Amino acid sequence: MFGTLSEETEVKVPASKAWALYGTLELGKAVTGKFVEAIEVVEGDGGAGTILRFALKPGSRFSRYSEKFTKVDDENKVKEVEVVEGGFLDLGFTFYRSRIEIKENPNDDTGSSCLVKFTIEYDVKEEVAADASLVTNKPLIGIMNIANEYLLKSG
Repeated sequence: MFGTLSEETEVKVPASKAWALYGTLELGKAVTGKFVEAIEVVEGDGGAGTILRFALKPGSRFSRYSEKFTKVDDENKVKEVEVVEGGFLDLGFTFYRSRIEIKENPNDDTGSSCLVKFTIEYDVKEEVAADASLVTNKPLIGIMNIANEYLLKSG
């Protein structure tokens, strides 16, 4: 069973500034200590092929998982990340990808704000399809709120 969820928000910073956070390893630094206990860079420098290992805070659905940056497109400001170990894969999901897209805000002629869109795509085995209900926008909204706060504070 394939599914998808997405969430979009406006951020009061230029797209280039938002991408400097979302398109790099800086996003991990911004969320560490909030609902992520620690993030370890297993491999890479933030470009495609980078692998991160996450230790989540107690009370989270998962304690650990690893993800790989499968696409980092600086020109179009698109980043795709797939879970490669743990997390939803341990529940019978065969695929779990997050995509971040940063776009100029079409309603802002000054370029002082942008749109950030998060999308989750997943595939789950039919025998555990009920677990698809565990996929929610809540973590996306949490990450977006933390990142937006970080961007606004950093001027």
